[in-house]
Amino acid sequence: MEQAHQHDISGAAPAARAAAFSVHIFTALGAGLALLALLEAVREHWAAMFLWLGAALIVDGADGPLARRLDVIRLQPNWSGDVLDLVVDFVTYVFVPAYAITAGGLLLPLAAPLLGVGIAVSGALYFADRRMKGTDNHFRGFPGLWNLAAFYLFLLRWSPALSSLIVLALIVATFLPFHVLHPIRTLRLRWLTLALMALWAVLALYTLLRGFDIGEPVVFTLCVIAVYVVASDAAIRFLRSFKS
Repeated sequence: MEQAHQHDISGAAPAARAAAFSVHIFTALGAGLALLALLEAVREHWAAMFLWLGAALIVDGADGPLARRLDVIRLQPNWSGDVLDLVVDFVTYVFVPAYAITAGGLLLPLAAPLLGVGIAVSGALYFADRRMKGTDNHFRGFPGLWNLAAFYLFLLRWSPALSSLIVLALIVATFLPFHVLHPIRTLRLRWLTLALMALWAVLALYTLLRGFDIGEPVVFTLCVIAVYVVASDAAIRFLRSFKS
């Protein structure tokens, strides 16, 4: 296998190999965006933080198709795109949002540091779990989307006690055997999911540009979409088991 790789690489044009490596650079750019988001979080510019995290989401969604199109696995076998993706995902999906949730005045003061540590530890374990994604592309347990959890905590601004309980519940849910659909790769009702994701992106951008100063219809729509993503697959599986 190693010799085959060397043969494939030697026959590839330098421009093709450079283009393939540029995809890894593009993926790693997500870590830089995470740093910019963290700098905004330290200044308590929460909307700006989420805008940088949103840019990181775009990078995360685009690098996979680019890697497949440019045959990155074959042309750059010494660099693991999977490992790089997990590293960047951890800082953008877990670490920076953990800081925002902990330092944003959302939680009970005594509980905030402990819950922040719980987010970081559970998120790290989740990204190392080989069972995190099933063969049908559904996530197993709460999929470490702390960037989105943080977005809704800042959006809804529940009491610190309630927010603390919700964060604790999500930490526990990381290890529970329920399924959450992948917004892009899950095939069931994919057309509906993609349409809702597009609507969510528009409304979320509007929310951030307004500094979370939005009306109840927008808040309600954002919450309905979140419930659909989190609960729709579990509901379908439950109904199927009930019928059988």
